[in-house]
Amino acid sequence: MVTKMLEGADVITGVDFNQDQDKWRAKARKVLYTGALDELFGYSLGHLEYRSVRFEDERIETDNWQGVAVVSYTSADVPYTRIIEHKHFEWVDSPVTWISREYPEEFGKSGEPYYPINNERNNELYRKYRDLADQCEWLLLGGRLAQYAYFDMDKTIRAALDLAGKCNG
Repeated sequence: MVTKMLEGADVITGVDFNQDQDKWRAKARKVLYTGALDELFGYSLGHLEYRSVRFEDERIETDNWQGVAVVSYTSADVPYTRIIEHKHFEWVDSPVTWISREYPEEFGKSGEPYYPINNERNNELYRKYRDLADQCEWLLLGGRLAQYAYFDMDKTIRAALDLAGKCNG
């Protein structure tokens, strides 16, 4: 599906767009930016806040540990937010299984931004960055960092289809 969607498009990966925006903008009529929106504008209005996560992987000597791919934990007395049992994504037949526990962490300079902190301050700051972005005709924003939102898969697909509709101009 992705291959078909990108057919005829030049795709460049593995670069940091923000290291040389002019160079990359000169190569394209439109740029799909998926990085942090505040970083795109050099944090000129301030930093958006995020939560990060840390993963711990474990091999378990059983063929089926939790029965499904993902279980979310919302209780305050459980230190992790999710356990992923990878084999259930592809129905692997194996006498052992691997799980990953996801622990919430404070985002800092060394962490990776995962989830936006949607409070009044951050939402207002995002709106200001979004106003700047809307002035850039060359710019398309996609993904959780550029759109400062957490998306479930159904909303991810909807947002991608909506964005694709904007590319016809």
